[in-house]
Amino acid sequence: MDAVLMVMGILAGTLTTVAGMGGGLMAVLALSVVMEPSVVLAITAPALLVGNLHRLVTWRTRVDVVVVRPLLAGALPGALLGGFAVAWVPSWVLRVAMAGVLVLAILRASGRISMRWPPRVLIPVGGGVGVLSAMGSGAGVLVGPVLMGAGLTGEPYVATSAAVGVTIHVGRLIAYGAGGLLHAGLAWPTLLLTLSILVGNGVGKLLRRFMDAAVTTRVEVTAMVVSVALAAVGVSR
Repeated sequence: MDAVLMVMGILAGTLTTVAGMGGGLMAVLALSVVMEPSVVLAITAPALLVGNLHRLVTWRTRVDVVVVRPLLAGALPGALLGGFAVAWVPSWVLRVAMAGVLVLAILRASGRISMRWPPRVLIPVGGGVGVLSAMGSGAGVLVGPVLMGAGLTGEPYVATSAAVGVTIHVGRLIAYGAGGLLHAGLAWPTLLLTLSILVGNGVGKLLRRFMDAAVTTRVEVTAMVVSVALAAVGVSR
């Protein structure tokens, strides 16, 4: 299991740093195949928080404050609400939520939905992203299209996405802790996953120097295909 955590952590950090999204969702879906969804959400929340915080610090001067403020205003209470729900909903509901997040991501990638909203509705959009992310992860996959619709690309996109991710994962942690999902027995897998994500962040940062937009898009689509397979296995358990 340690090896699985390390591999998924490195892949998650690398993918999210390269493409700005997708790493957290892929890690959650993969781990949910071999672990209970509530446990997976509990150990990934602090790990993904640290990973996003690292990216936010790295590109802190590139955050688009105008776009991020209304998103954060909705994302934190949404994450708290979704996080409290995780403590009492059945495992199959969490698996369906994870699959639902993935479906939205696939529809967005295929162009069937644009997920572009005017600034005045970014607060409720942030709330919805927070709820779904707390119950099924995938904060970056959901908020990514919103940021793209606002015209963000490159480092501003990655930095702003990281800021939203930090907020959502903080809300998740507060709710999971209050719901009794966090305990000492999860300390080691959480630490191992966190360190692996940081390694992946470093790898992704190096890769960004050699990858153009076309390659980044192919990486994102490949991750989505892998996630489809993982979600199918997880939901069928």
